[in-house]
Amino acid sequence: MRLVVADCSALYTGRLTAMLPPATRLLVVKADGSVLIHSDGGSYKPLNWMSPPCTLAVREPSEEAAERGVTEVWTVQHAKSDDRLEVELFTVHHDSAHDLGIDPGLVKDGVEAHLQELLAEQIALLGAGHTLVRREYPTAIGPVDILARDGSGSTVAVEIKRRGDIDGVEQLTRYLELLNRDPMLAPVRGVYAAQEIKPQARVLAKDRGIATLLLDYDAMRGVDDPESRLF
Repeated sequence: MRLVVADCSALYTGRLTAMLPPATRLLVVKADGSVLIHSDGGSYKPLNWMSPPCTLAVREPSEEAAERGVTEVWTVQHAKSDDRLEVELFTVHHDSAHDLGIDPGLVKDGVEAHLQELLAEQIALLGAGHTLVRREYPTAIGPVDILARDGSGSTVAVEIKRRGDIDGVEQLTRYLELLNRDPMLAPVRGVYAAQEIKPQARVLAKDRGIATLLLDYDAMRGVDDPESRLF
């Protein structure tokens, strides 16, 4: 990865035309060929960029550009379109290259698979007397996250989300319709479990006869004790 801090301007042409007037910015040239222009603000989003496949060509400035103080011109051309990013560099304050190696990727904590595993281990969160039948119970339209039995032996289907919205309620409704056709399982009631459930989803779930359950991820994995909180 090459990092260049320079006084520069940029002109993007292609699907639209956009110009960045002269200012001090960070130019990032990645190993995959992408080029990004960042300012000292705006969080992660660059001011302009070119995604691969593209090529970067560096040339000397024209006489007119040199008279304006331009010392180098970058032309970034996309390989599959007419999109072009042309960057004029004036003063370069920093220029370095770094080999970052192979990145292992982002490891997410608290995804739905983790919540499903924890709830299966702590099935009593559904209520006293509940027992686990299996995780990922198969149906014709996809697996139900958890199938369980309550204290009376009735079947319970649980759909798990990190953030529960209306789509999840609709998904669980379809599962319940299929499961209730099986005389070995019916009657099947539903539980919609999530770390956060939107008000509209709660209303729809109640209307469909589906219970809702808020999951406290930290408490479930033992890093937080809700009983010890002041509020």
